Amino acid sequence: MKIYTKTGDKGSTALFGGRRVAKDDLRIEAYGTVDELNSFIGLAVAQAPDSPLSSPLRDIAAHLFTLGADLATPLSPPPRYAIPRIDDSQINWLESMIDDYEESLPPLKSFIVPGGTALAAALHLARTVCRRAERRTVALAASEDIGSAPVRFLNRLSDYLFVAARYANFLAGEDDIPWRNPAAGQ
Repeated sequence: MKIYTKTGDKGSTALFGGRRVAKDDLRIEAYGTVDELNSFIGLAVAQAPDSPLSSPLRDIAAHLFTLGADLATPLSPPPRYAIPRIDDSQINWLESMIDDYEESLPPLKSFIVPGGTALAAALHLARTVCRRAERRTVALAASEDIGSAPVRFLNRLSDYLFVAARYANFLAGEDDIPWRNPAAGQ
């Protein structure tokens, strides 16, 4: 099977179900940014493949594939085949991990800047891409029904990535880097 089809050479692509849309359609922007986020999750795992965070991050990568399929498949008209969708179980799972990590972490006393270990820095980068994916998905949700779970999943995932970055530093014995305002002489 060839990887290229030439069907997108004029700037359109097919959604699951066959409908063609422009490659800059809100739906394509949303699931394309989720795909980009998934690449950054892979980069984070590559920074510390033996970290206790690697297994949940690999699970997150699988959930992001589900989210991509979810976003690529309009709810209306209903698809003729079963498509996996993001639901409350994935959101609850993220919340549970956030709660578990936060039990070990010192309380935040100031804003922090990205950095510390390579894994923490990669997780902060993934968090910023996740926020963009969330913005793109919110824009899509404003124009058509995608259900409520995709936006909530991305919102919770960005929270998870923030806490996971802090936890990566904690596991390595690194402190979070507090924000200092250079203009204020701090």
